[in-house]
Amino acid sequence: MKIRCLPIDTYPENTAFLLRGGGDFAPEQFQAMRKLAIGDGQKSILAALAIVDDKRLLAPGEIGLGEQAFRRLGLAEGSKVTVRQAQPPHSLEFVRRKIDGDTLEDAEIGEVIRDIAAYRYSPMEIAAFLVACAGFMTTQETFALTRAMADVGSRLHWPPGPIVDKHCIGGIPGNRTSMIVVPIVAAHGLVMPKTSSRAITSPSGTADTMEVLASVDLSATELKEVVDRAHGALAWGGRVNLSPADDILISVERPLRIDTFDQLVASILSKKVAAGSTHLLIDIPVGPSAKVRSQSEAVRLRKLFEYVGGKLGLTLDIVFTDGSQPVGRGVGPVLEARDVMAVLRNDPAAPADLREHALMLAGRVLEFDPALEGGTGLGRARALLDSGQALAAMEKIIDAQGRRTVAIEVGALLHDIRAGHHGSVAAIDCHLIARIARAAGAPMDKGAGIDLMRKVGDRILQGDILYRIHAESPAGLAFARELAEASPAYTVAS
Repeated sequence: MKIRCLPIDTYPENTAFLLRGGGDFAPEQFQAMRKLAIGDGQKSILAALAIVDDKRLLAPGEIGLGEQAFRRLGLAEGSKVTVRQAQPPHSLEFVRRKIDGDTLEDAEIGEVIRDIAAYRYSPMEIAAFLVACAGFMTTQETFALTRAMADVGSRLHWPPGPIVDKHCIGGIPGNRTSMIVVPIVAAHGLVMPKTSSRAITSPSGTADTMEVLASVDLSATELKEVVDRAHGALAWGGRVNLSPADDILISVERPLRIDTFDQLVASILSKKVAAGSTHLLIDIPVGPSAKVRSQSEAVRLRKLFEYVGGKLGLTLDIVFTDGSQPVGRGVGPVLEARDVMAVLRNDPAAPADLREHALMLAGRVLEFDPALEGGTGLGRARALLDSGQALAAMEKIIDAQGRRTVAIEVGALLHDIRAGHHGSVAAIDCHLIARIARAAGAPMDKGAGIDLMRKVGDRILQGDILYRIHAESPAGLAFARELAEASPAYTVAS
């Protein structure tokens, strides 16, 4: 059959389209052929099957490939391929054993991950693996999963010396410290090639926010050029193809809302190892509406990071931070970028909590420098920020990555959520704030989000604005407003 590219986005799955009655397959066979093997003897892919009844889309003798499948197969349109029913991956037997409660060997987990990265699993089969692992994993299985994910895909290599990085496990809106830490560290002279994911369940990831200022879609070669010029980078990890199995797993985890500590550790450390990091700071916010709710959970997660990171040869520093409320004022790409640049510019109106949190983390990263006297990291970080050297480093990174020439504005549609009575802010629900910001359209609509006017401890009067919702579309504003009015996210004590 001849392949034809159809302009259909089927991410993350490979999907092939056959015309009913347009080939050598009888209609009754279509239902049995859940997955096809397609190739020319040199290149091949597995793809889920969909049936087309409109002859305007496909001609007899053609097989249509969705955008992802066509790109991954890597053959020119019109090339002849052989189509046959695909055999289930052998590694599915290991998944079935895991479902039964067995402990898998390192090689078995490695085979599962290689098949997932090669798109041999359907989303349903990936979900079965994730749910089985969420039930129980040994620390050795977590290490094996992390190493297997790091081994699939690209690896970055850097000159000898500390290659530093930091990662916050997330769950705290507005906590965009990486965009302040990286330029501080780069201004000091340490190499910090920060690669980040786009938002999974949050209103913005570091890559989403940095994209307001500069290009983040960098190839491995482009990333290395940026780091050579600026000592640091703030790029999207997906283009660099670091731990690609993780991106596939995340696409299934997101709708299922699976986020276990084992999968969290494997996701973070596999990408850091693939990125070539040698020294890593982990920020674990702890709070009643954060990902980590208690000190005991934080200690358990820290020990898992230490076990897996130690076996991978990483030097780790793990810090517990306050996760009781959002950090900064802005929640959403444009609003968070505004806060970041205000801190770097030493604007008196910049959020003090974001500034101090970023300085603390930057100081911890600088302590990785063997030439720096112990205990002086925070002072050095503050000096680099106060002097403007960190801002100059950020401008250099932005220019090296490709400065955005047309500014993205904050969403013009807005709605204020006001206090219903006098009192003081007793609590802010981070999870609800994130949900409201996402309902408004963030991070896809970069100007959407929330501007926080009050923080925990602030005294307020009836009618004072607690926060302002920004949206780019009437539908986004309506969704966010409805959610906020049902669950305002603020607790005001009389």
